[in-house]
Amino acid sequence: MLDIEEFRKAGYQAIDRICDYYYSLADKPVVAQVEPGYLRKLLPDAVPETGEPFQAIADDFQKLIMPGITHWQHPSFFAYFPTASTLEGTIADLYASTVTSPGFNWLCSPAATELEAITMDWAAKLFGLDEVFMASSLKGGGVIQPTASDSCLTAVVAARSQFSRLHPETHLQNLIIYGTTMTHSLGAKAALILGLSFRALEVSRDDAYGLRGETLRKALEEDRAAGKIPFILIATVGTTSSCAIDNISEIEEVVKAYPELWIHIDAAYAGWGLVNFESSGMWVRNRKLLTDALDVTPEFLRTKHSEEGTVIDYRNWQLALGKRFRALKLWFVLRSYGVEGFRAHIRKGIKQAELFATRIRESQKFEIVAPPSFALVVFRLLAPSSEDSPPPSLAQLNSLNRTFHSRVSARPDIFVIQTDIEGIYCLRFVPGAERTEDKHIEAAVRLFEEEATNALRDWKGEA
Repeated sequence: MLDIEEFRKAGYQAIDRICDYYYSLADKPVVAQVEPGYLRKLLPDAVPETGEPFQAIADDFQKLIMPGITHWQHPSFFAYFPTASTLEGTIADLYASTVTSPGFNWLCSPAATELEAITMDWAAKLFGLDEVFMASSLKGGGVIQPTASDSCLTAVVAARSQFSRLHPETHLQNLIIYGTTMTHSLGAKAALILGLSFRALEVSRDDAYGLRGETLRKALEEDRAAGKIPFILIATVGTTSSCAIDNISEIEEVVKAYPELWIHIDAAYAGWGLVNFESSGMWVRNRKLLTDALDVTPEFLRTKHSEEGTVIDYRNWQLALGKRFRALKLWFVLRSYGVEGFRAHIRKGIKQAELFATRIRESQKFEIVAPPSFALVVFRLLAPSSEDSPPPSLAQLNSLNRTFHSRVSARPDIFVIQTDIEGIYCLRFVPGAERTEDKHIEAAVRLFEEEATNALRDWKGEA
């Protein structure tokens, strides 16, 4: 076990190794080059009987764990969506671990609760949200959830609770969660967890895969006529497959006739970045709807300030009882970068995506499948056509692109993933790592050109 001075020494070494990691990051393979089960072969099958020297433990992190890490901060990581990790956030996480508390009420650590309310108000102003979404309004407010999935599930629980209170005669099996065919799987998973139905409303390329008001109106009328009750819509600003944006203004007009329909907007990608993982902001217009659904307060959790209603107890704004001191890293990052720093980071990612889209359009080998949005470009490889042969079918093009993606995925120097849009197998390219530069975008284009040539050769051989 470390004493304080041993911790000081180990801490110095850890910071040095973290710095060395970032200096050497671009030289590492993007994706972990290990096989499933690699770690179990390297570790003992039980806890050591006596404690080991900490230096040996720290060295094993470098020797055993790091080879199995996929480097999401790598400048050639273009998969999924960016998961930021700033040095400010790293230091904040260290401090938060030092003064750890379960955070289930204000008294646990008043600074943790109050900093969360304040920084979420700062972020609400940063995004231009209405004042009602701020804790200072005493009506709504923000809470830091671990992930966007937690935010969605919390919203669905609160929406169901509200609807059931207003209509206790309603059978739960008649309740429906609305999303679209582009909505993140968090919507369907929330339905699965809660034993409810999920309906994915159709969206099309003509509308850039965003939900239109008329589509929502027709679905509401159909389901109401069939005795079904849509009680929440999960709208999205920045869907996973194509970064589509639902038409929020049209949705707003439609729901005026359905005031009991809860609207939850998932903006996990198009919201913010730069704050280390497990920092998903959730804002509500009416905090009472959360606390009415989630407040369970046994005697041992009661405090004078809570009973007086003068403080926020965040356990009643989330599904779990406790929470980490996540507001600290948000505070550190917001102060260090400032508004201009956030703007610069977002604009850089969008500019790099525009550069990539330009190169794809200039190429004769590829086509863009969905309208580029924010920093996401969805594209696929085309098969050359000739007058002597019919154009390839969708199934053939999908087969070609699976071959193409398989070749790209086998490389250690880049990471992209696939998606399916209206039956089209395609690749997603999304820059956003803080250390990605234009040269990494150009290198990716050259790599795709090279592997496209190889994939076409392989595909023709198979055909």
